[in-house]
Amino acid sequence: MAVPVTQAALGNGLKVLVQEEHTAPLASVWCWYKAGSKLERPGLTGVSHWVEHMNFKGTANIPRDQVKGIIEQVGGSWNGYTWIDQTTYFETATRDALDRMLFIEAERMANCLYHPDDCESERTVIISELQGGENDPDQFLDQEVTATAFKAHAYRHPTIGWLSDLQTMTRDDLYGHYRRHYIPNNATLVIVGDVDTAEALRRVEHYFGNIPAGELPARMRTVEPEQTGERRVTIRREGTTAYLKAAYHAPAVGDHGFFPLLALDAVLTGAKGLNLWSSFRLPPAQRRARLYRALVERGLASSVGGALLPTEEPFLYAISVTAIEGTPLASVEAALLEELDRVTRDAVTDAELAKAKQQLKARLVFDNDSVTNIAHQLGYYETIAGVDTYRTLDRSIAAVTLDEVAAAASTFKTSNRTIGWFDPVTA
Repeated sequence: MAVPVTQAALGNGLKVLVQEEHTAPLASVWCWYKAGSKLERPGLTGVSHWVEHMNFKGTANIPRDQVKGIIEQVGGSWNGYTWIDQTTYFETATRDALDRMLFIEAERMANCLYHPDDCESERTVIISELQGGENDPDQFLDQEVTATAFKAHAYRHPTIGWLSDLQTMTRDDLYGHYRRHYIPNNATLVIVGDVDTAEALRRVEHYFGNIPAGELPARMRTVEPEQTGERRVTIRREGTTAYLKAAYHAPAVGDHGFFPLLALDAVLTGAKGLNLWSSFRLPPAQRRARLYRALVERGLASSVGGALLPTEEPFLYAISVTAIEGTPLASVEAALLEELDRVTRDAVTDAELAKAKQQLKARLVFDNDSVTNIAHQLGYYETIAGVDTYRTLDRSIAAVTLDEVAAAASTFKTSNRTIGWFDPVTA
């Protein structure tokens, strides 16, 4: 039986989700903002991620050198991240540190400083991070394939931003973005752990209730037009390993076709979880996956993986392949597309679908193995589709039919794909 989640809202519009978990004397607090990179326009790409960095630099009531120590001194953990749909921050510590965690997040929402010197020093850090990513061929190829697959929707921009924007963005740009988006009526606060719900809500009101609501930021309304032909990008740079990516436009998590495609990916590359924070730390079981057998067992690739991520708007299903040294990428691509044609033509079997469902449901258990992960999932899904989507993941997977999986295979039509090669050259 599912543990109940209490949903509440403060007078200033802050959404609050509380789930009691009394298995250990711990609590996890996550604060989520609908402030991902999809809101960014050219000239300001990367601003959401940069703002996330700045919000660890101290507040009016927390000196910058104490932001991390407040939680670490009680043995807790903290972090944050930005992606295409949202930015989030968390602390997990003993239950008696709940007030400290709420204090930090209220300060982060209302009182960050953005000292000009901190903004400039962080510019150097973020540009270095971008350049480090570009030196990773697989990561760089993923960025270039995504930018090629989308021509209108802001999902095409890398979360870290484009270099010229990072070089020219100002302190006022950063602080303006912070003040527009870090308002209670654009946020969701999640508390999971060994807490009393009524008392937790009283503490939330104490720390957040006096923060004024703001005018909700305008939402991007661009819809990506249907792709009408194959797109390709080839990168030839120094390197030792060749990579192939095939990306297909795919449904949002709230669309009917998302879970059938998720089941199909489990058949093709192995079942993966749906927790962006932790799922990919546990590799999928692949020995019987179709693309593993077609590429790895045949000696064409050293690895193959698929990624269908839950997003608010339609994103991509991407297949990534690392070629064996000396194997032409054309041969790897031909074998990949042959197997995708086969699954489109012949569909999956009852046994394959049953196994995929079983494995996906098992991964959901691992997605919820701690108060930190449960709190992440509650907040993440609230920002993209509503908490009920998260609480019915198992039912959505169980309801997938063979006919729906067969229909999902139409994703692999030629006109819907973008192929990327990283073809290394010697110096």
